Amino acid sequence: MAGTPQTPAPAPGGPSLWRHADFLRFWTGDTISQFGSQITLLALPLVAAVILQVGPFEFALLGTLEMLPFLLISLPAGVWVDRLRRRPILIGADLVRAAALATIPLAYFTGNLSIWLLYAVAIVQGLATVFFDVAYQAYLPSLVEREQLIEGNSKLEISRSAAAIAGPGLAGALFGVLRVHAIVLDSLSFLASALAVWAVRRREPAPQPHPAEGRSGMLAEIREGLAVVLGNPVLRAIAATTSTSNLFGSIAFATFILFATQELGLDAVAIGLIFGIGNIGALAGAVIAGRLPKWIGVGRTIMLGIVVGAVAVPLVPLATPETAFALLLVNGFGGAIGSMVYNINQVSLRQSITPDRLQGRMNASMRFIVWGTIPIGTLIGGALAAALGLREAIWVGAIGGLTAVLWLLFSPVRTMREAPPPWEGPAPTEPSAVAQEAEATQETEAAETTP
Repeated sequence: MAGTPQTPAPAPGGPSLWRHADFLRFWTGDTISQFGSQITLLALPLVAAVILQVGPFEFALLGTLEMLPFLLISLPAGVWVDRLRRRPILIGADLVRAAALATIPLAYFTGNLSIWLLYAVAIVQGLATVFFDVAYQAYLPSLVEREQLIEGNSKLEISRSAAAIAGPGLAGALFGVLRVHAIVLDSLSFLASALAVWAVRRREPAPQPHPAEGRSGMLAEIREGLAVVLGNPVLRAIAATTSTSNLFGSIAFATFILFATQELGLDAVAIGLIFGIGNIGALAGAVIAGRLPKWIGVGRTIMLGIVVGAVAVPLVPLATPETAFALLLVNGFGGAIGSMVYNINQVSLRQSITPDRLQGRMNASMRFIVWGTIPIGTLIGGALAAALGLREAIWVGAIGGLTAVLWLLFSPVRTMREAPPPWEGPAPTEPSAVAQEAEATQETEAAETTP
């Protein structure tokens, strides 16, 4: 191994991130961007459904193309993120997304708006988001200390939750007044995010070269990143659980906006309120996500989160025009609180047990596996909706999503009380360090519960 991983310096002024100036800059930029993204999250599909009035398959294809880059380039993106400093990647990705979104209101103003432009913007957005997300999660461990990761992720998720609560209602109202031009606000939010990341003063450590098994080249480094995930029973179970949940979740929600507008008779304002009020659960989940592991252990917290999120989905196909608002609110609340508890703890666990030099490739491999199923599921959801109907397609996704927890149930995650220390990966003839830790935890817990 070339070089020794550098441990981030203690947060300025003490352990609390409230006194960590660079984290606060990073957090501020993310918060602004999250609120802006909520506008496009609702406005872009509404442009396709309401203004362009596309069919179910064309509508689902929009979501497919936005997520397709995660399937196609996540792995090489992870290599580049580990080879380069992550902060410039974050800034560049924000600038690309700002420019791409600005083309939509411009095309509408000139009379050139089409579904093909939305497809192009979705692809560019997806490409930039791949690099941003891989670098984003890899950057945080170099900005804060290991023991501050859960606090850092919780604060970032609280911003995401607050945006999810207030953003959709605001987005629905803005779209009702400004129509396509509401997307301009999201473009500006990405510019603000880039400025905030640029303002971070902490110098990021230089990337540590470490050719896989003595070999150089992207393919060898991609294999090393995949081996980190697939060779670790904890990361492997998390990857399988998340990819299963995302596959069936994207089947269920591929045509959600069409279902809500065409079969349930909801308008943009009502849909925005459903998203916003329902996402109060996300804020609650972000608040309790760091406390639950202290009470029931990190493994059971992760399992609880995925189960709560899954059992809320069947409420969507059960909805009628009369019950739609109430049932979709409950679905949004349950799904948001479960997803937040799950994501904060599984991401923090992943970051904690992975060495810094492998953070980018670990995140990229995870993105490839868990987000790569989203465009597949969205495409399947669109095809099922066109062939069987909107409600029937949602039922397929809702039922399938209930199986995601099985991967965790039969893995070391189930008995894990806390995150083990970072590991360098198993030797060819030795068991994984994480596997040994998980087995020791399981044996200890069994001894504690045996009469």
